[in-house]
Amino acid sequence: MTADEFDAYTQNKTFYYGNQGKPYGAEEYLSDRRVIWTFLDGRCENGTWYQEGKQICFLYESQSEPQCWSFRHSSNGLVAQFENNPDETELHEVETSHEPLICLGPEVGV
Repeated sequence: MTADEFDAYTQNKTFYYGNQGKPYGAEEYLSDRRVIWTFLDGRCENGTWYQEGKQICFLYESQSEPQCWSFRHSSNGLVAQFENNPDETELHEVETSHEPLICLGPEVGV
């Protein structure tokens, strides 16, 4: 997918991803190529994305290296292949929502 295709498909939506049939994480896609990621543990990470060649790369606040993925459509939705280590992770769109992620604040309840 190109950056324009990816943006048109994802903007203002929250995608829930699975890996090998198990929940993996969710990402909320905002305007201006901003994102919020969670591993579904209540902690969220803000980031941005950009196109690098044929890949979509994400840069999150706590990481200095981008996380680059190849995205494609399948009959069941979006498929994302982690290109930093292609043998490691392939994520599949499980659910899409227009609701924002629920993110807990740091050390809530401590």
